[in-house]
Amino acid sequence: MVGLKTDRPIDAMHAAGQVVGRALTAVRQAARVGVSLLELDEVAREVLREAGASSPFPGYRPSFAPTPFPAVICASVNDAIVHGIPTRYRLRDGDLLSVDCGAQLDGWAGDSAISFTVGRPRPADLRLIESAERAPAAGIEAAVAGNRIGDIAHAVGRVCRTAGYGVPDGFGGHGVGRRMHEDPDVPNEGRPGRGLPLRPGMALAIEPMVIASGRDAYHAAADGWTLRTPDGSRAAHVEHTDAITEQGPRVLTAREVC
Repeated sequence: MVGLKTDRPIDAMHAAGQVVGRALTAVRQAARVGVSLLELDEVAREVLREAGASSPFPGYRPSFAPTPFPAVICASVNDAIVHGIPTRYRLRDGDLLSVDCGAQLDGWAGDSAISFTVGRPRPADLRLIESAERAPAAGIEAAVAGNRIGDIAHAVGRVCRTAGYGVPDGFGGHGVGRRMHEDPDVPNEGRPGRGLPLRPGMALAIEPMVIASGRDAYHAAADGWTLRTPDGSRAAHVEHTDAITEQGPRVLTAREVC
């Protein structure tokens, strides 16, 4: 069932989304060559603590996962597409890092992700990230009352495919509300004019994942969580939580540019 939110819950989700935005900004600022992924997880934990928020990530265990997730961020490096578990791995010059973070505040959730490079960037990585950022922007633009889920999916997928990138099969966005993952599913590819009608009060996480090689395949790493490209090509992941309102899309996880 897809829940519709009134103005007050959407404002509360915006507050949760701002905590997520601050956590991601802090992680990005702390991400330097030699810093470990576990240290970045602690940076995010501190932002959540200071805000009086909790994380929906620890203990989360979907059907595919062999164990509950142990951290407050997903930290996916280079060929990791999503769901990377923070480890003692220390960032190296030229790494591409995708960070996903969520927050629960006053009973409402926010969910967002960013991708960026560490140290000296590869031009190809910058192009990949730029497309990963344009894709949710296109999806948000299509997230207006009267459109359908397929319009969002088509807008996201068109950006990714036009740039020549792969889109992993079976992964996409989702509804957000009291819980981090709610109905409906929001695919990263689809046909316009198809799917669930969009109504004011819906809150959706729009989150494209793009693969540099142009292939859509992936495999699970030994930890059972991290999804990797099969050929070692790099991937990027960007996500925003967006509310559909009478006035148009409202991005609930907008953050400072750094």
